Amino acid sequence: MHVLMTSDTLNGSIWTYTRELISGLIGRGFRVTLVSFGEIPLPEQTAWMERLRGLEYRPTAFRLDWMQEGQQDFSDASAYLCSVAEEVKPDLFHSNHLCYGALPIPIPRIVVAHGDLITWWKSVHGHGPKESPWLRWYRHTTAQGLSGASAVVAASDWMLEAVRGNYPASMNGTVINNGRNPIHFNPYVTKNDTVLAIGRILDPAAQVHLLAERSHPVPVCVVDAKQPEHSAETVFRADVGFSNGTEGVVLRGPRSESQLRLLYSRASMYVSASRYEPNGMTILEAALSRCALILNDIPALREIWGPAAVYFRTNDGDSLCEAVRILNSDAELRRSFANRAFNRARECYNSNRMTSSYIQLYRSTISQSAKAA
Repeated sequence: MHVLMTSDTLNGSIWTYTRELISGLIGRGFRVTLVSFGEIPLPEQTAWMERLRGLEYRPTAFRLDWMQEGQQDFSDASAYLCSVAEEVKPDLFHSNHLCYGALPIPIPRIVVAHGDLITWWKSVHGHGPKESPWLRWYRHTTAQGLSGASAVVAASDWMLEAVRGNYPASMNGTVINNGRNPIHFNPYVTKNDTVLAIGRILDPAAQVHLLAERSHPVPVCVVDAKQPEHSAETVFRADVGFSNGTEGVVLRGPRSESQLRLLYSRASMYVSASRYEPNGMTILEAALSRCALILNDIPALREIWGPAAVYFRTNDGDSLCEAVRILNSDAELRRSFANRAFNRARECYNSNRMTSSYIQLYRSTISQSAKAA
């Protein structure tokens, strides 16, 4: 089977998801033509492609639909995708952007809801964004993509229902949990008594300020989730204590994937204070590194992690601080939650399971399309 896929080089979680899925598909004998939007990626972002025979990659700099300038590029990006489809003749189109679900190509079209502007805005602000001509275009284009898609995928029931409830579109929805390959992480290193959090520091949805504005009885490291702007690897320390032996919060800029793996492996606890979590890749990576999870009590995270995590009161920094204190003071409890997260991640959210679910969806969608023809 040959799949034409779109992805996004600006969002690290979507790019990671793309890598896991494409690697899994090609390992099962599929062919993939990948078109990326956003920016031309750095060499380290594409290094994973080098050994994947059966992958053809076509990077572009088309701006994304959720950007104010994205409307200007949408027609050109759509025309480009149609020309690629005409050239390579794939069996199925898999878009990681909702707006392309109505692309006028004669093959089944699957779109994946990794997030969208309306559900993000409502989760962060408690209401929808202010109406404007651009927003009306965005809502209409997204609704058309949802209605035109053969199937709409989300990583959780919460995200699927949030999309369904915010767009006037009939859609054929299904849930496929995101997955990662456990081999990329080291859960067996001796842990330091530290807390790790990864999130876009300027993103109000990430709420990293809930950690940074309070004192904690243990060193805390907050890493910006943006893509690093250069590839230079330097000597890197995984501890976050201060030279005078005191504790505090360390804010660090973007880190490479290998540096993040080291931080995951050494941290005993991982915090996600996010109030909007459609993807959850960093939490999954922390779980596969055997970190105890401390999560904001929002429906999406409860759904995915259940009893495998500690939850603090929704958006409450004092409750978060207390959860960190309790886990830090009880090593046995901390290890118990770390093992729960690790086992749940390996069993439920591995890349092999995710790939199998997508293959099943691809085949059923193609079969249904053939019967309807």
